[in-house]
Amino acid sequence: MKTRTTRSALSAALAAAATGVLIVGCSAAGPAEIDLGDGPAQAGTVKEGALDGVPLTFVSWGGSFQEGQMEAIGKPFAEASGAKLLEDGPTEYAKVKAQVDNNSVTWDVVDTDVIWAQKQCDAEDGLLMDIDTSIVDLSKVPEGLAGDCYVPAMQYGYVFLYNADTYPEGPTGWKDFFDTEKFPGKRAIAGFEDVGPGVYEGALLADGVAEDELYPLDMDRAYDKIDTIRDSLIFWKTGAESTQMIESGEADMALVWSGRGYEAVKNGANYRPVWNQALVIHEALTVPKNAKNPDAAMAFLNYYLGAEQQARLTELTSYSPVNVDAQPQLDELGTRFLTTDPGIAEQMVSTDSAWWAENYDSELERWMKWLQG
Repeated sequence: MKTRTTRSALSAALAAAATGVLIVGCSAAGPAEIDLGDGPAQAGTVKEGALDGVPLTFVSWGGSFQEGQMEAIGKPFAEASGAKLLEDGPTEYAKVKAQVDNNSVTWDVVDTDVIWAQKQCDAEDGLLMDIDTSIVDLSKVPEGLAGDCYVPAMQYGYVFLYNADTYPEGPTGWKDFFDTEKFPGKRAIAGFEDVGPGVYEGALLADGVAEDELYPLDMDRAYDKIDTIRDSLIFWKTGAESTQMIESGEADMALVWSGRGYEAVKNGANYRPVWNQALVIHEALTVPKNAKNPDAAMAFLNYYLGAEQQARLTELTSYSPVNVDAQPQLDELGTRFLTTDPGIAEQMVSTDSAWWAENYDSELERWMKWLQG
C-alpha cells in the first residue's frame, strides 16, 4: 500500500473533545506520518503499529451490534495498528452534514444506511469520500455490496416469519403473506418515518412480478396490493418492537430484519422464517469528506472487511458476513438465519439501492401520507 501522511492528530483530538467524545489515554500529538506498507492492499490486514497514536472515531448505531463491531474489529484493529480508536453514536446524518459543511469533522468511520450512502455517492455535493482502493481491498466483497463511497458493514435478510402454532402447514412465500383468506391473522410491517426495500417488493412478487423485472418498482401496483391487506396490518417502529411483536404472538406474521427474527426465536418464539424471495439488505461503512485522518479511516475499512473479522462479527451478532471467504462457526439456530448459507442465499432476491436512492424523497412523502390513512 502507499505511504501517506495524515493531518494533525491534535486537531482531531480537539475536535472530538468539542463534541463530547471521551478520548481515553490519548494525548496531543503533532502530525503523524503513516506508512501502510508496500504492495497491494489485503483485506483484514494492517501494518503493525502503522497508526501509532493516531486518533480515529468509529460511529455506529449502538446496542449489541456496535458492541459486536468493536469486539470483532475495532479493538483488534486498535491493538494491531496502534490507533487510538474512539467510539461514538448513534449515527445521525444531520451531524455528518454539519461536520462536513463546517469542515470540523470528528467522525472518521460512520456506519450508515446504504440508501443514504448511495445518495451521497450520486450527489455532486455528496458528504462522503470515495473509497481509496489502493488502501481498501474489495476483492472478497460479494458483488453489488460496495459503492463508490462506501463498503458494506454487514448484510442481512428482510424476511417474514410466521407463527408455527397458528399455521402448522405454514405460508411458503409472499403470495401467502398477502392471502388473508387462507392465512387469516395480523401481519406486522415497519411503520416508521423511513422508506426502502421491504413490503413493496414483497407486494409485487406476490402479484406475479418476476424477480428480474422488479426494478424500477411499479409503486402504484405495489400500493394497490398492500391496500388489500391493510386491515390486517400492524406496525412496528423499532427493531426491538418487531421482536416483541413476535415473542408476544401479537403478529401472526412479521416482516422484520433477520437479526430481530433470530433474536425472537432464540428467546423461545415458535416462529419460522420464509426465505423464499426474502430480500437481501446491507448497511454501509463510510468516511465523511474532510475527515482528519482519511488514510487511517480507509485502513480501518480494509481491516473490517477481513474474513476472520467478518466471521467473528457474524458469531457475535447473527448478521451475515461481507467477505466471501468468511466461515463463521454457528449453532443450528444461527445457521438457520445465516443469509450467506448457500441453501438460503439461492432463494433470496437482491434489492436495488441505487433505485431507492434516486426515488427516496418522493417515495418517503408518499409512504407518510399512506400511513396517515
